[in-house]
Amino acid sequence: MVWVAAIALLVVFGSVLAMAEASVTRITKVRLVNLREEGRRNVEILEEIEENLPRYLNSVYLSVMCVQNGSAILVAIVTQSIWGEIGVTVASVLFTIGYFVAVEAMSKTFAVLHSDSVGLALSPVIWVLGRVLYWPTRGLIGLANILLPGKGLEQGPFVSEESIRWMAQVGHAEGSIEEQEKELIQSVFHFSETVVREVMKPRPDLVAIEIEQPLRTAQELMLRHGYSRIPVYRGDLDHMEGALFAKDVLSALHHGRSDTPIKTLVRPVQFVPESKRVGELLAEMQRRKFHLAIVTDEYGSVSGLITMEDLLEELVGDISDEYDREEIRIEELPDGSFRVNGRVTIDDVNEALGVELPQDEWDTIGGLLLGIAGEIPREGQELRHGDLRLTADKIVGRRIKSVLIRREPPEASEPEPENEAAEG
Repeated sequence: MVWVAAIALLVVFGSVLAMAEASVTRITKVRLVNLREEGRRNVEILEEIEENLPRYLNSVYLSVMCVQNGSAILVAIVTQSIWGEIGVTVASVLFTIGYFVAVEAMSKTFAVLHSDSVGLALSPVIWVLGRVLYWPTRGLIGLANILLPGKGLEQGPFVSEESIRWMAQVGHAEGSIEEQEKELIQSVFHFSETVVREVMKPRPDLVAIEIEQPLRTAQELMLRHGYSRIPVYRGDLDHMEGALFAKDVLSALHHGRSDTPIKTLVRPVQFVPESKRVGELLAEMQRRKFHLAIVTDEYGSVSGLITMEDLLEELVGDISDEYDREEIRIEELPDGSFRVNGRVTIDDVNEALGVELPQDEWDTIGGLLLGIAGEIPREGQELRHGDLRLTADKIVGRRIKSVLIRREPPEASEPEPENEAAEG
């Protein structure tokens, strides 16, 4: 009876260890924060375990192995004394099946379904095992690393970027996440990888005013383009003096000061490099309270302009008001080809058309066409890239306004004529 009681105790302890292992491996750091806010008991112990999870899990694994082997040995001793060697074989098979059902399957399933409660309840047991068995497990792992060198279990991020992207895809497929929510999650990660050069308004599209121009000219410029802030330069765009705000212009005109020099209303403007991450720039705009920045290249020349609205649109999509004229970026034509605005990024073209255009050297589809042609193409000029035919649809000055893209099979080479041998 003593041996049977010992076997039963080992099986119960094995179930406890199985539940402990299953619960602590499922509790995330985010869930720990919620448990702390709820004031749950033993949450401090559980946090300490999660901070050094490999140490405590290795102790649990060693205990599990000892319990399994110990209970199996006791079963063999008891059955051999009663039924002999044949009884040992039969009892071992039955005990293995029962142990798997009761300990591995039932206990772990229960722990998965109630991971918070089980983890909090068993955290003192795990903590004690981690303290008592620390040196034995460390010695055994050191021996294993000598036989098979490795770094063991590393502590990485509790949820990786790939995991969140995958969960968003699965959630959308199952209907728990809307299409817009999925796109927002995806755009957050894309946002962190984007640089200012990819989002800014390029230099040819800048709306700016020379500092010596009259105030009425600034008013007309703002009304024509619908901007509340415009850059002010002296001589050329590479000599920016600052920014002019519409409210300052309207205030001066309202008080009858139409002859006010623009230079007296110019406000300081921020300069940022085109290689700056847009996430860093957005945080800087929030911290330093500015909405517009001039973008410069590595040589200090002005290459464009970026606003807070540009950054927010990169996250949530285009933001249009009742005065904005919607610009068609990618338009499918009746013949199956696509008309693409020259400023559309190659990444957007690849995603929309399901193609793989190179984007290492060029940011926009217009830039790609210039790179393939090696010069400013003629309007209507056609170029091939793989199975795509790119046509310069509209050229304005030195800029490619739109590109036509058509899928076509690769050009097949003509078969060589067969030489017929003359009979003689």
